[in-house]
Amino acid sequence: MRQAWRWFGPDDPVTLDAVRQAGATEIVTALHQFAPGQAWTAAAAKARLAEIETTPPGRSALKWTVVESIPVPDRVKREGAGARDAVAAWIASLEALAQARRETGAGPRVICYNFMPVVDWTRTDLDKPLPSGATALGFDADRFAAFDLHILKRKGAKAAYDAGQRARAAAAHDAMDDAARARLTATIAAGLPGATTDALDLDAFRERLAAYAGLDAGAVRANLIAFLKAVIPAAEALGFTLTLHPDDPPRPLFGLPRVASTAADYAAIFDAVPSRANGICLCTGSLGVSADNDLVAMARDFAPRIGFAHLRSTKAEGASFHEAAHLDGDVDMIGVLRALIAEDRRRAPDARIVFRPDHGHRMLDDLSRAANPGYTAIGRLKGLAELRGAIRAIETMARDPRP
Repeated sequence: MRQAWRWFGPDDPVTLDAVRQAGATEIVTALHQFAPGQAWTAAAAKARLAEIETTPPGRSALKWTVVESIPVPDRVKREGAGARDAVAAWIASLEALAQARRETGAGPRVICYNFMPVVDWTRTDLDKPLPSGATALGFDADRFAAFDLHILKRKGAKAAYDAGQRARAAAAHDAMDDAARARLTATIAAGLPGATTDALDLDAFRERLAAYAGLDAGAVRANLIAFLKAVIPAAEALGFTLTLHPDDPPRPLFGLPRVASTAADYAAIFDAVPSRANGICLCTGSLGVSADNDLVAMARDFAPRIGFAHLRSTKAEGASFHEAAHLDGDVDMIGVLRALIAEDRRRAPDARIVFRPDHGHRMLDDLSRAANPGYTAIGRLKGLAELRGAIRAIETMARDPRP
């Protein structure tokens, strides 16, 4: 398996030398200077390639092999292929990346994207204290409901919660001061690092939610399939694999439909668009929030479709959860790795699965310096080291099972 690292470009507090020191050899990044719906350019792609792949003397080489993400504009999620200009811009971004690859002989072949309406990955807590003194990302169901019911004041929100949930949400809201409510609003509505949706104020957020009135999961799934039928031919012709990231968390938020939360969701998408360029980003943290998802079975059953993997774990606390250490929590990470390694052995070297250690804890020196939430250096270094050790042990045991 190929070890990668998400890097947010020159402004990322984690430098490329830090990536080298962590032991990753491949880079996962995007052209974040382009807004959702704006076509990328070959010049910008070539510049990013040069930043990553021009290796200073004496340094280990890095390769940009995965794009995460080319944002799918919200219009596409509401209108499908009917959002013709947005779909055309998305294809133009693929063409720009392919042109850069032709001109330089290097560049990514895997494109990660998501189809989450209005909000991208969602948390309520960016620094949940852990017993170790480190902090983690967390999702507190009561604080989320407090935002929905009492800050956003979403029309129809009351019907989404039972009496107990509403009472706990009211208590959570009353326990927050104005600064805490502002932080919660910014965390949920303004987006998190790497988000591919627009940052919104409350009025714009309400307006965007209202645009989904009357759209159920079936309609949004149909729009996803229409989008894929429009872009997959270009992806095939240009040599890209598209990998759909799951909903995070894999449950409806704000009454919005979710269409990439379960094995059944992915099976329906693959049946509708059977091209091998139509793949999955197996995010164990996102999918693992739902106890109904058998991640080992998904890794095994969708193995040929896995073009990219995010490896992390979560720990459920009722309807809430926090991000656990990479080998702990509710995810059977060893079982998932066994399935991924078995698939990896069937592939040619240049087609092996790229994985990255997803969100890490904030710990050690990262507690006292600026860091993108979830994308700290030391927490992800720890996660990558744990995953690398587990992979090495599994591979060694497969070759020589003696005790």
